[in-house]
Amino acid sequence: MRIRLVLIGRGYDAAENLPDHWDVPDGASVDDVLRLIEQQYGSIPGCSPSCLIALQGRHLGTIASHASAPLHDGDELTLIAPVAGG
Repeated sequence: MRIRLVLIGRGYDAAENLPDHWDVPDGASVDDVLRLIEQQYGSIPGCSPSCLIALQGRHLGTIASHASAPLHDGDELTLIAPVAGG
């Protein structure tokens, strides 16, 4: 199956080499995709453990502490890096 990966927030430019779409096995979960990215890149570029995770617009928690969820073909997994401002 194929999912879309979106990175937004501070550091999104560090992830410009990440593909927008990922082919993952049927039955894969959010955790499987995070592990796959870390295996291929050593870490998740532009993301810290405090990055938020959303699946199909539903907040799952942070990279460090989240509820995993099964993925379906066409899902959009969003990683949101913290943004500070003033």
